[in-house]
Amino acid sequence: MARLGQQERTPLSVRTTERSGWAARAVLTTAVLVATSALAADVIDPNALKRLVHQDCGSCHGLSLKGGLGPDLRFDTLQHYNPEILTGVILDGIPDTAMPPWRPLISEEEAEWIARYLLQPEAQ
Repeated sequence: MARLGQQERTPLSVRTTERSGWAARAVLTTAVLVATSALAADVIDPNALKRLVHQDCGSCHGLSLKGGLGPDLRFDTLQHYNPEILTGVILDGIPDTAMPPWRPLISEEEAEWIARYLLQPEAQ
């Protein structure tokens, strides 16, 4: 029992166990968050990517993708390209042009989805 003016001390073994329990929970929580984020990043959201194409790409290529600052992105214009070529252009841009690299903003899988989307005649 503590005397007046003195605090009761918790044994070192209890304090160490409490700290290690807190640390273990913090590590576990972080691992779960990282794993969840990684799984979420792997999921393709077609509606979000369609919006990206028509809004972000459309700001240079025209909202109907018929061309503007950038060239026409409709099927008739792009049908002779391989999806891999278009994916590379989307990810890395075209040097010395207004086409920026999107690699810092989207995944390779998302760029592949966009390339395949642009090569579908009914998509636009």
